Amino acid sequence: MKKTVLSFFTILFATLAFAQPAKLTSVLQAKLDSLRIAAGFPGISAALVLPNNSIIDLVSGYSDTEKNIPLRTTHKLMQGSVGKTYAAAVAMQLVSEKKFSLDDKVARYLGHFDWYNKIPNAFDITIRMIMNHTSGVMRYEFKEAFTQRLTVEPDKYWKPEELLSYILGEPASFKAGEGWEYSDSNYILLGMIIEQITGKKYYDLVRTRILSVLRLQNTLPSDHRKLDSLSQAYAGEENDFGKKDKVISEDGNFVVNPQFEWTGGGIYSTTDDLANWGKLLYEGKAFDSVLLPVMLQGVPAKLGKDVQYGLGVIIHNTKLGKAYGHSGFFPGYLTEMLYFPDLKICVAVQVNSTDFKKIKTGPLRCLLEIASEYKKSLSLN
Repeated sequence: MKKTVLSFFTILFATLAFAQPAKLTSVLQAKLDSLRIAAGFPGISAALVLPNNSIIDLVSGYSDTEKNIPLRTTHKLMQGSVGKTYAAAVAMQLVSEKKFSLDDKVARYLGHFDWYNKIPNAFDITIRMIMNHTSGVMRYEFKEAFTQRLTVEPDKYWKPEELLSYILGEPASFKAGEGWEYSDSNYILLGMIIEQITGKKYYDLVRTRILSVLRLQNTLPSDHRKLDSLSQAYAGEENDFGKKDKVISEDGNFVVNPQFEWTGGGIYSTTDDLANWGKLLYEGKAFDSVLLPVMLQGVPAKLGKDVQYGLGVIIHNTKLGKAYGHSGFFPGYLTEMLYFPDLKICVAVQVNSTDFKKIKTGPLRCLLEIASEYKKSLSLN
């Protein structure tokens, strides 16, 4: 009799545990559908990693609107600048291994290159400054000369120093350490330092030190034009990167070579893998957790009210408490990933449009509404 009662309660609790996520998934799916319609996104993908590390994986809309191909959870999307979080994690591993210090001058590692003295603030900037964007080194990627060449030479393989050549000799945006300006150039410099110190290719380090160890099997480098399982996306015909609305051509190639992004982004993934990464990263599983407070020490950033930037991390103060993560843009794709320490959840949202004439809101608002819906579900139980 006792064994029968125990079996009954075991089955009951298991049923309730299954039913609640199913109910929550249904509520969140309805929310995602309404957000997509209101925003005008072709497709939107969202994932939540819950406190027990279970995943709720959601999609709404289309990967390809012309071919009526639904967006699926197995589709990968470009992360854009969220890729900086991987570069920052590798850097923090090297700091832990005492391969360099955050307050080392960048010139110590790159000063031997002939072009380096033309970098703005070349001999004053530190590794910490390039990681938190207080270096005064402006961004290269929206320079007209660069985007024009990227468009007309879609097969070109870009070397890091070629990217930086577009800002050489320009006056610094401000004195080193005395301002803030977001710049992919900072993370190109960081990538070069990482390779100088280790003698290894950056993407090899990401694979061996992060993706393999943390079992992020659906996260890959965006280092060539044809990317497996990448969702179609829409950039608008007037965009500076390729001048075409659909970013994947009929032959399966990206309209430009995404390889140029490198350590400024350079990663694509499924949305559930991205949410998994955020939870692992901000719970101290990607490098020595003693250094996590160092990464999360922010400086004022021009990214919105009360927003700060740490070492490869955007720090938001939200209605759900403090949140750590990053935003991403790549032609056709917008990404947001945030970890909420008070809730112990990570939420990632990706959409397949950067046609700002058509979309009415961004993925950050969608993410915060989904997270709020999750919190509301806690109070109802």
